[in-house]
Parts: sequence; C-alpha cells; structure tokens
Amino acid sequence: MPPTCLGSASLTRCLHRPYACADAISELLGHLSVGPRYIYLHDFGAPVGLRIAMQAPDEVLGLIIQNANAHRSGMGPLWKATQDFWANPNADSEAGATAHLTFTGTRDQYIAGVPEDLAVQIPAESWEEDWRVMQLPGRMATQRALIADYGKYVARFDAIAGYLKRRQPRALMVWGRHDSFFDLAETLSWMQALPRMEAHILDGAHFLLETHAEQAGSLIVDFLERQYA
Repeated sequence: MPPTCLGSASLTRCLHRPYACADAISELLGHLSVGPRYIYLHDFGAPVGLRIAMQAPDEVLGLIIQNANAHRSGMGPLWKATQDFWANPNADSEAGATAHLTFTGTRDQYIAGVPEDLAVQIPAESWEEDWRVMQLPGRMATQRALIADYGKYVARFDAIAGYLKRRQPRALMVWGRHDSFFDLAETLSWMQALPRMEAHILDGAHFLLETHAEQAGSLIVDFLERQYA
C-alpha cells in the first residue's frame, strides 16, 4: 500500500505539517525497502529529515547540513515576529509572521543581505518561479500553515540535541554564510553538537546551490566516497 500522505487528497494536508511529511516519507522508505541512508537537511527539510533520523537512528549513515536550523542560536532578529506568533497566535501576530509572503519577500530569501557581486549571479527566474507557484490555489495557506507548524519543531530542539549527543552521526556541513534568516551562529552550535563534523562555510546565500552547486556537490561526493574508502 502507498504511504497514507501520498494520495492527492491528503498530500496537501501533509505539506501543511512537516512531521506528517516525515512520517509519509518514512513509510515510503519502508515500502521501498530502503535501508541505511544519508539525510540532507535544508530549511523546512530539517524538521522532516531529523524526524526521519530520530525514528530510525540505526539507519542513519550520516547527515548533510545546508543552512538548516536545529538550535535557537540560528534564530536571529528576523524571527521575532514569528516567535511572537507562536507565543500568542491570533490574526495580528499571524499577519506579522507571514508579512514576508510577498513577491519582495520571496526575492529577499535569495538576495537579501547578499553582497552585490554574488547576488547578480542568482537568476531572477528562481524567485519568479517560486512566486508563481506560491500563487497557485492553496499554496499561500500551505506556507502559513508551515510557519505555524515550525514552532512545534523548535519546541523539540532539546530532544534533537539529545539525539545528536547520543548518536553522534557522521556529518558534513556546507553552509552559505550570507543567510538573512538562519544566523551564522547556528554553524557553531552544529559544530559543538557534532565536534567531529566536517564543516565548510561558503561565500553563498541561504539557497547556496544557486551559486555554489558545483563546489558543494564536490564536497558532498568527496565526503560520501571517503565513508566507503
């Protein structure tokens, strides 16, 4: 039987809740008899990937971490409105937490705070396509629901810290340093949690692969090949 969240009717509900997505993917991995795996963590993928890892820790060969929060240190000043919403959910606080769901806000995820010589390398088509998709029926509701549900992930940071301390999975970090949303202090928290982690802080943005796909890809391939050498 296919995973319960992968049907067309329930997929939208699944997308609203990262943990529901994680459970669906875990079910799919079991259905496909996928065994030990490396898990790539990025942005909203961090709640999904870490739940999968914590559900089956013996199946985790390692983590690849790319601009993914798992500590409060990564939540800089831009998170205040969202944190206020989580603490006191109402129409006004939700409006503040979701104020970035505009064309400008979508663009800023790519280039806000990014040095100009780097920003010009990121094609406008990237955020234009994101904005086109976000305007499809139901997609804004999905974004708002994800923002609300992310608070449940943050509430599990202590449990995640416990998992990392106990299991100490192999890990590679490739991180874009010019990230307006995930503070650079997050990288140190990851390195303190996983002191043997291989870490690379690159001259990129939140969407690192927009400008550093080749470099990041080479680092990932090298990391994986060394695990099997």
